[in-house]
Amino acid sequence: MTDLTRLDYASIRKGLTSKAFTTKEVVQSYINKMDSTRPLNCYITECADKALKDAAASDDRIQNNEARPLEGLPLAIKDNYCTKGILTTNGSKILSNFIPPYESTITHRLKGAGAIALGKTNLDEFAMGSSTITSYYDPTINPWKKEGSDRDLTPGGSSGGSSASVAARSSLIALGSDTGGSIRQPASFCGVVGLKPTYGLCSRFGIIAFASSLDQAGPITRTVRDSAIVLKQMAGHDPHDFTSVKYPVPDYEAALTGNIKGLKVGIPKEYRMEGLDFEVSEWWEKTSQWLSEAGAEIIDVSLPHTRYALPVYYIVAPAEASSNLARYDGVRYGYRAEGAESIEGIYEMTRTQGFGDEVKRRILLGTYVLSAGKYEDYYLRAQRVRQKVTDDFTEVFKSVDVLLTPTTPTTAFELGENTADPLAMYMQDLFTVATNLAGIPGISVPVTTSREGLPIGMQLIGPRFGEEVILRTADVIERIAGFKLKEEF
Repeated sequence: MTDLTRLDYASIRKGLTSKAFTTKEVVQSYINKMDSTRPLNCYITECADKALKDAAASDDRIQNNEARPLEGLPLAIKDNYCTKGILTTNGSKILSNFIPPYESTITHRLKGAGAIALGKTNLDEFAMGSSTITSYYDPTINPWKKEGSDRDLTPGGSSGGSSASVAARSSLIALGSDTGGSIRQPASFCGVVGLKPTYGLCSRFGIIAFASSLDQAGPITRTVRDSAIVLKQMAGHDPHDFTSVKYPVPDYEAALTGNIKGLKVGIPKEYRMEGLDFEVSEWWEKTSQWLSEAGAEIIDVSLPHTRYALPVYYIVAPAEASSNLARYDGVRYGYRAEGAESIEGIYEMTRTQGFGDEVKRRILLGTYVLSAGKYEDYYLRAQRVRQKVTDDFTEVFKSVDVLLTPTTPTTAFELGENTADPLAMYMQDLFTVATNLAGIPGISVPVTTSREGLPIGMQLIGPRFGEEVILRTADVIERIAGFKLKEEF
């Protein structure tokens, strides 16, 4: 039998329908792969026994012609999605004993559609990072390596465990969350597809908050088609989330027509900036040529406030984080420090011991920019510039349908390479943060490998609720590029 972990979900769906194999065989193949790839540290919590029970129930449904839209889909869940009765740590010591009494809307929808949870994946603590190195549960390792080197590379972050699990075939599809690039950047580093939907398209209910005006749920997959299939089940209004938008959910898979004739593709000049790797720039140009040859019109455009997006993000995001993380005080749930002699002592000791350095750094920065005397100088000014960044996108989408940019300025770097320099780590979000500030969709699709044998991803950015156009364009790039994961890592 074909190794079932090499099939995309579109192929598995056909095989299950034709009874060429069973859900239990599919899930068991992924459990085997989870065992063999455990040194990569993709998962914090594995749910093999429960997954096999769910697979048996799935097979019964298929036998009775009651298959659901995602029947038998092996799913990995980033460990900042609350899962009822299953440990949910957010990569932090402070939630190392937290078992939610409720389910996030997204995981509830996907499980209800037939997806089978394999486990909870590793991430940067509270989704704060670009390398998965800040996790309390140790770093995740990228399955890719530079040619001729055995040194471990970062999978990116914060959804590093999710992206690495998809690349290493220990999950078929994984959930991520994207606050400033945390789906797209690790997808690029690991040679997989990462989609950040429009803000409000997918519910945030039950996703542990980092920065509430920026966070968005999204899938990490091996193909664009799989992203389209899963997004249809994820999207839609949720009354539990006040930021959720009432918007009709289209058939995203049907949008993959392969036809982009007449499509107007913008190339933002501001993304040609210092620090952009030569090979990444070279493939950016080549990808634009592919689109032109496929019938698209390539247009140079300007997003003049792009250069301010990163500093704005690192004011707004920490400010919201400092507010959101105030609830972790050792009183109601989660880790509580021992030995405190007062309520103030519980707060201080719990937060000192429970949070890692990067989380503390962002709380301190956020608290500072919200403090009296600094609020207007930093936070309010950042919000005004954020609106300028958003206005740039609104204006440019009057003349183009989609934007093409690199996903990241470089390929994956060595594990721990930028740890001592937070600013260098923050620069990894250079090409992704603006879409979060504007609340618009973006997708990273792998196009090739570098001369050192590492994946290079390109990013497509669309207007608000432009998922169909970026998925259709990404599908065309995917077909032309013919990018393939290695048979074995």
